[in-house]
Amino acid sequence: MTTQKHGFQAEVRELLKLMIHSLYSHREIFLRELISNASDANDKLRFLALSDATLYGDEPELRIWIDHDAAQGTVTIRDNGIGMTRDEAIAHLGTIAKSGTADFFSRLTGDQQKDSQLIGQFGVGFYSSFIVADEVEVFSRKAGHSANEGVRWASKADGEFEVATIERAERGTTIVLHLKDDAKEFADAWKLRSLVRRYSDHIAFPVSMRKEGEATLEWEAVNQAKALWTRPRTEITDEEYREFYRHVGHDFADPLAWSHNKVEGKREYTSLLYVPARAPFDLFHREAARGLKLYVRRVFIMDDAEQFLPLYLRFVRGVLDSNDLPLNVSRELLQQDADVEAMRGALTRRVLDLLAKLAKDEPEKFSAFWKEFGVVLKEGVGEDAANRDRILPLLRFASTHDESDVPTTALADYVARMKTGQTKIYYVVAESVVAARSSPYLEKLRAKGIEVLLFADRVDEWMMGYLREFDGKRFKDVARGDLELGELEDAADKTAAEEAGKAAAGLIGRLKKSLGDRVAEVQAGTRLADTPACLVLAEGDPGAQMRRILEAAGQAMPETKPTLEINAGHALLRHLDALEDGEPFDELALLLFEQAKLAESGSVANPGEFVRRLNRVLGRLMP
Repeated sequence: MTTQKHGFQAEVRELLKLMIHSLYSHREIFLRELISNASDANDKLRFLALSDATLYGDEPELRIWIDHDAAQGTVTIRDNGIGMTRDEAIAHLGTIAKSGTADFFSRLTGDQQKDSQLIGQFGVGFYSSFIVADEVEVFSRKAGHSANEGVRWASKADGEFEVATIERAERGTTIVLHLKDDAKEFADAWKLRSLVRRYSDHIAFPVSMRKEGEATLEWEAVNQAKALWTRPRTEITDEEYREFYRHVGHDFADPLAWSHNKVEGKREYTSLLYVPARAPFDLFHREAARGLKLYVRRVFIMDDAEQFLPLYLRFVRGVLDSNDLPLNVSRELLQQDADVEAMRGALTRRVLDLLAKLAKDEPEKFSAFWKEFGVVLKEGVGEDAANRDRILPLLRFASTHDESDVPTTALADYVARMKTGQTKIYYVVAESVVAARSSPYLEKLRAKGIEVLLFADRVDEWMMGYLREFDGKRFKDVARGDLELGELEDAADKTAAEEAGKAAAGLIGRLKKSLGDRVAEVQAGTRLADTPACLVLAEGDPGAQMRRILEAAGQAMPETKPTLEINAGHALLRHLDALEDGEPFDELALLLFEQAKLAESGSVANPGEFVRRLNRVLGRLMP
């Protein structure tokens, strides 16, 4: 038997260190994780055997076994599922091949309690073995391979693992945990049985242990061995639903909500869908694996069947079991199947209805959902026109209605608070809620007591490209075109604007000449109160936020010119008007433009030159 030593991937070493030191209070989860992995291995073999029954060999019945030896201080978990080759053992047990790994490690704080939650969010799987064991041995043989092609993998979590080829290996995988001195409590039949019933009762394969009180070779199933989603809802407790979520979601935390539904008639299928409490680390990796566990007539077909939910609901976890799809269904077939499209539509509506119910009945839970997944849900406004009317009531925004920067305002709330005669839903886009709240574009509206929605997510401006109105009220970006106040603007406002324009006609011409092609136009306006000037975009021009997103994606953006709107009555404009043409006027005019640019986009083309110009202008103003 040739043994080779290998080093763990750096991320694995770090993860092992964290789990060993951070998950002491969650030690019993190792059994749940290992049983879940064994169940997955059995599922995969059952699927492959649909096209090659010889893979079963002389063991057609798939099971999971748990044994212990109190004297030796060991716990053994075995399955007779798909198994691993030598190369697969090295790849699967020595590295973490999951998107978001780097992000995971960047968020670690050194606080054991917080890091414990992050590890649960990431998923621990096989590595949870080392929470209770100081040495782990894995014996495995791939289904369809000869008994001489087994593999032994072993490690003491010391940065290395060894791999050897062995003979007479059983099909599937056997994991032997050599328990730490302070974890010997798990080498106890009663303890193991209680953990199986607590965490893994829903596993669809028999989880067998030796009969109690008998030192025999007789085994008995200690779980129900019935797929939870196939049982009537009235027979399933909330705790069972939560434990099943931990199985399919590999998450420590409880789900926020779930929906269990059986459809009969033209199409027959059962779905059990969960909304997690926390976002996974790869949530914003749109190409990452996602989707539901797909079963056909209780036979596992595939993980991450993404065809049954749209991309903006990629956070949903759960199971779909269909009676109509063929057992040999493939991902390619799913993409073309009319039944799949119909199920996708129904499941999407079910998730959105679940979220609507959560928003209505449990607003605190919905706020927690929005904090984690709100940005992703907004993608649905542009990507799912058929369900847009279901998505819009779920959106939440920060608003000038209150001082909180937490998005709590629903569009219906805004409409209910609209002033008499108001026909538009006003909003402003900025890099942050704080920046949006202090935006000069709000000055006139704030003075009139008109509420403005504060958009700060990167997806917001893109979303508004698909959103024209809500409840008959059109959306209006306060940084574009005319404010369109309509009846909210009284005669005195209009008269003041006209008089300001006439009085500033000379200054407007001089500014236009001085700024040249930096601006499309210069005009006097009434949207400002305390700020001397702002930049106003044309209705069709991309804003600063959208421009940055598209440029980061490598898309060339056409040059656009804003309109400089001045507050003609401001002291700085009066001072500027009093200056003669020349360098002092031009520098102050350019400084005025750059200040407006900062307020609009958060940056100027040449910050260093801006600072020097500012210092020169300030120097001239000093006595």
